[in-house]
Amino acid sequence: MNRELRRVSLVVVAMFLALFLSATNLQVLSSDSLSKDQRNVRSIYDGYQVQRGAILVDAQPIANSTEAADAYRWNRKYSEDMYSAVTGFYSYYQGATGLESSANDYLIGKNSAQFFEQLNGLFSGNPVSGASIELTIDPKVQKAAWDALGNRTGAVVAIEPTTGNILAMVSTPGYNANRLAVHSGTKAQSNYNSLLGASGDPLINKAIGGSLYTPGSVFKLVVAAAALESGQYTVNSELPNPRSYTLPNTNTKIHNSGNSDCGGTKTVTLLHALQFSCNIPFAELGVALGQDKIRAMAKAFGFGKSFRIPTVATASVYPENMDDAQTALASFGQFDVRVTPLQMALVTAAIANGGKEMNPQLIENVQSSNLALLSQTQPSEFASPISKSTADALKLMMIAAVKNGVSTNGQVAGTVVAGKTGTAQNGGNSPYTLWFTGFAPADNPRVAVVVMVADGGGLGQGGSGNIVAAPIARKVIKAVLGQ
Repeated sequence: MNRELRRVSLVVVAMFLALFLSATNLQVLSSDSLSKDQRNVRSIYDGYQVQRGAILVDAQPIANSTEAADAYRWNRKYSEDMYSAVTGFYSYYQGATGLESSANDYLIGKNSAQFFEQLNGLFSGNPVSGASIELTIDPKVQKAAWDALGNRTGAVVAIEPTTGNILAMVSTPGYNANRLAVHSGTKAQSNYNSLLGASGDPLINKAIGGSLYTPGSVFKLVVAAAALESGQYTVNSELPNPRSYTLPNTNTKIHNSGNSDCGGTKTVTLLHALQFSCNIPFAELGVALGQDKIRAMAKAFGFGKSFRIPTVATASVYPENMDDAQTALASFGQFDVRVTPLQMALVTAAIANGGKEMNPQLIENVQSSNLALLSQTQPSEFASPISKSTADALKLMMIAAVKNGVSTNGQVAGTVVAGKTGTAQNGGNSPYTLWFTGFAPADNPRVAVVVMVADGGGLGQGGSGNIVAAPIARKVIKAVLGQ
């Protein structure tokens, strides 16, 4: 009998121990991730019981909460569609996205930095108000990017090279987040379904995610960086320049843009190849370097990493296990190379900053409801992917591209701009993806800007990065410079 009792006792103890460990995991180890899960309706509901903190740009709210005359207690209000990619939305019925999700603990007053407020609220019985978040966004730059993109599908990212502060982040088309913040489940679901089915995928922040994009010739900056860092090449190194090039071990021929001879000489310098965006020299350069060196350079710039701004950006991709033909195509940004505009902005900002790449950041500071400073973002270095000499060489080539190369529509009167365009093919009759990336002023950079226009900018395969994307970048640069 005693033996049976002992067995039963051991089973009961084991069950209680398992229950204890499970509860501990849920309440301690997994609580933070569960509370941030946008599917956690209870977390969303709890968020309606306190005055959610504001999201501010230049001290003005782009998202804030006002009292509601219903059980939800608070209405979430959004100011302008051009900030929808930044704020995301906060909805009882569809969860939360963007900063509303990634900064939720601050916004609902449950961050560890707000511990004493929480403690005071526990004893006083007064609910803790959420903290306000001040963003790094410059409203003039944001408006310039939004207006310049217009009704095109695309994205703009503008970064301060020396700090990593994001001055503008626009994704178009945008949407009215107020449509998802309504307190009617029927209306919220109807509006959500409408946005899901809308052309241009307005709910996707194309600046940091989505299906990613073929970079085309803007990726040549990464390949050129790998070549210069290898010590085998300089800006004056001569590269083969045939009129056509047969991909290794295939019968497939590739050509330069417009089937041009890219100078008409048997060889061209690396500078000339970037200035005039010659595909064939870069294809042969990529094969000569080998995919491993290019991949290492891409990784050094951040490819493969999901940057947190604090919203998580999708990792950009440089393919694995390619043959020489695929490596050749990837070397001018084709094949399976896929990027976010944010990643290309970081590559460009690193070049502008003498080879030092700063971590991108969207939040400048966080203040409690009583205006106490809870957090102040400090610039931090992600990596130094290239040397200053390599950065200077790339800058020289990018200046040439804008001055009298294939990126001339990036010019700004009275300012030297360094830049590179891209016109990426997407297979078959699919519209091109159009790019411009650059920085200004070239000698003392204040901004690195990337423009990505999807779906050919409405021109199918008739547009180019210089025709469509570069003028958009020019307007953003002028806004930063106060022109």
